[in-house]
Amino acid sequence: MKFSNHYIRDVLPKRSYLTELILNEILEKPLKTELQDDGRIKIWGFSSEYNKYIRIVLLNDGKTIHTAFFDRNFKKWGNNEI
Repeated sequence: MKFSNHYIRDVLPKRSYLTELILNEILEKPLKTELQDDGRIKIWGFSSEYNKYIRIVLLNDGKTIHTAFFDRNFKKWGNNEI
């Protein structure tokens, strides 16, 4: 699993509860994916551990995690763009 400098420096210290195991759970079984205008990829999934939806944003390479957070506004039903 690859992480951007932003994730390591800014996100991980604030959200250390988002472990690689949880992130991997989301990446393996995404509920929705969406391509941003800048080429980054948004992926939503459900964490069974926290009983919450999580959004992960990948860089343009589709492999490097740039940010991740609980997404209180996620709507499960919608179009999958990717």
